[in-house]
Amino acid sequence: MKKLWSLAILSLLVFTVACGEQSSGTTESDGEWKPDGNIEIVAPGGAGGGWDTTARSVGKVLEDQEIVENDVAVVNKPGGGGAVGWSYINSTNSPENIFVSSPPLIFVPLNGQSDLSYEDFTPLSNMIADYGAFAVADDAKWNNLNELFEDMKADPSSVTVVGASSPGSMDHMQFVKVAKAAGVDIQKIKYVSAQDGGALTQILNGSADVYSTGVAETIEQVKAGKIKVLGVTSEERLEGEVLSTFETAKEQGIDTTFVNWRGFFGPKDMSPEAVAYYEEKFKEVSESDAFADIRSKYGWDEMYMDSEAYKEFLKEQTEELGSLLEELGLGK
Repeated sequence: MKKLWSLAILSLLVFTVACGEQSSGTTESDGEWKPDGNIEIVAPGGAGGGWDTTARSVGKVLEDQEIVENDVAVVNKPGGGGAVGWSYINSTNSPENIFVSSPPLIFVPLNGQSDLSYEDFTPLSNMIADYGAFAVADDAKWNNLNELFEDMKADPSSVTVVGASSPGSMDHMQFVKVAKAAGVDIQKIKYVSAQDGGALTQILNGSADVYSTGVAETIEQVKAGKIKVLGVTSEERLEGEVLSTFETAKEQGIDTTFVNWRGFFGPKDMSPEAVAYYEEKFKEVSESDAFADIRSKYGWDEMYMDSEAYKEFLKEQTEELGSLLEELGLGK
């Protein structure tokens, strides 16, 4: 019997220590929550991508502007179109571990590549609106989206579209949405995934025709005279020396847009006090001059949403994008 009691006590001690190692922050007597240790922001992709750039930019402003008292660390967890990073947050289940995400958090579970969706996490705040760009080699025969889509309406599979995301995710679906609005048979679009970072190379060596990507990824190559942008997915022209030269799809008579929203999420069962803490800090970042400069640099628009507004927005996005995936036969 003594042995059984000893084992029970030992198990309880192990459980207590394990729980103690997982910091959950502190709620003060006035009801305000704050983290005990460093804040860890997970970028569920590799260095230099949109998630990584957003996480590091926001983390830098949080620290440099002394918006938070704690250190902010950015950790890359690439793989599975974001699913590796989401699983990590799900397993750590600490309000001091948060992550940045965007439409793949909707696309990937809808197309069956992950069991985790935004509903398994706590939306904290959306921060920016980024946009898609459709580029071709500088010597390509098309000079705008209408010329491209005229050829694709005649024979959709004659044009190869390349992007960094998997089929049924970001780069694929932003092109599909615009092509559909232009009258292209989207079920016959030929899309290839270059998740190893070789999409631009395929455009430059002629093995692919159209590069579906983010606007920021095109700027330096346009400056170098290697590619030209046929159109972007924003509502209005973007600001910037190069960005302002990119025509929108809407300007070209194609009545649609695609917003690459990007914001932050935490574990599912965060306390209201922890959510309020992050909402306040992210709002302060969004309203800062430092982050306004960063938005301008990358061609991002301001798109702050608090937790409740973000939840409603995500629900609407899931319905819209889910219908598009079903039309392609890519829904799970």
